[in-house]
Amino acid sequence: MNGGASGAGTVVAIDGPAGSGKSSVARAAAAALGFRFLDTGAAYRAVAWYGAETAADLDDPAVVAALADELDFEEALDPAEHWVRSGGQDITTAIREPRISAIVSKVSTVQPARDALNERFRRIIADAAPGIVVEGRDITTVVAPDADVRVLLTAAPEVRAARRHKDLEAAGDDADHAAVLAAIAERDRKDSTLVEFLSAAPGVRTVDSTHLDFDETVNAVVALVRSRG
Repeated sequence: MNGGASGAGTVVAIDGPAGSGKSSVARAAAAALGFRFLDTGAAYRAVAWYGAETAADLDDPAVVAALADELDFEEALDPAEHWVRSGGQDITTAIREPRISAIVSKVSTVQPARDALNERFRRIIADAAPGIVVEGRDITTVVAPDADVRVLLTAAPEVRAARRHKDLEAAGDDADHAAVLAAIAERDRKDSTLVEFLSAAPGVRTVDSTHLDFDETVNAVVALVRSRG
């Protein structure tokens, strides 16, 4: 146990590139294990949403860092629930809008903002019993490098784009597949300026879901957690 925090339960850290299915796989794995679930990406999206709503200059790193530090934000930790709130306002759907997806990298690429949010994540992890599945960028190497189980979830870019395109279609978005693939590639490029996310760090297990369906991917993660016991 620990992820660096006394009193924590089992900590499972899941990292990986955009479109790899980190959030949905981690949520399902947490439910199967009876653990809590933390989607760290939601926090970055919430900061981007807050910046957009207040017309803040997200091109100014100092402004972004201040937003991340002051944001009143909470999200459900029960994997059976799905809500995100800021100042009591439900922003679950708002933070997933295309306009927020287009600007979230303005937050995630600012190191002081990452530092502020990472401290929030560590406090949540410290109180998570009997365990928690935490997903997001650099979780396995920076946020919880001492997690009991660390997983790099990945897939070929074309597969990630196809899955993201399918999700968008299901949500009523008629985004072009080529455009989604280009967006995935651009997100990879931007994210790689701060963290290494395509190669597993020492001690991190890789789950490549290129040839796995959703249930098989979840089962692979759950098996890694259970096998340590």
